[in-house]
Amino acid sequence: MSTTREINPFVKSALEYGPVLIFFVAYLRFKDETFTLWGTDYSGFIVVTAAFVPLLILATGALWALTGKISRMQVTTVILVTLFGGLSVWLNDERFFKMKPTAIYLLFAVLLAIGLARGQSYLKYVMEEMMPLNDAGWMILTKRLMLCFFGLALANELIWRFTSTETWVYFKTFGLTAAVFVFFMTQGRLFQTYGLEKDES
Repeated sequence: MSTTREINPFVKSALEYGPVLIFFVAYLRFKDETFTLWGTDYSGFIVVTAAFVPLLILATGALWALTGKISRMQVTTVILVTLFGGLSVWLNDERFFKMKPTAIYLLFAVLLAIGLARGQSYLKYVMEEMMPLNDAGWMILTKRLMLCFFGLALANELIWRFTSTETWVYFKTFGLTAAVFVFFMTQGRLFQTYGLEKDES
């Protein structure tokens, strides 16, 4: 029996997206500041990253406490944010945190690729309740999303390596989210073709 509990959609969205938006606003506020802590100078980016990591952990923990469930993707994201964010703060090197989206999207892409190589759709395992598709539809969607994730990983690498930190922050906050949203919005034909009709009593 599922123990998942429904909560106010606004609260759910605030817990899921609030930490990222707070990171964005805090970065804009402190991007030109330098903080000296224990004899070491830290840029505003590093300090904001140091605050973002526990904030994300707390928000995810609150979401789990309120709903009784968090997705594997959310757990993986928290782990990688903690790892790469922690490395950035510890080594005082913002590059590690910038690599985090690359690692996340590569991991998801590789996992989907492994499933496809085994003739399975791991995406179906995660999202079956949200999108009722037949097996052929899940395989097609999984292949497309795998390619999308590889593309996003490449895009993140190009952006953080060849543009300014501010450009990357905008890209991370809005560009990556918009890209995934646009991807699913363009799959309407697939959902129509391979969608399952609900059983009628």
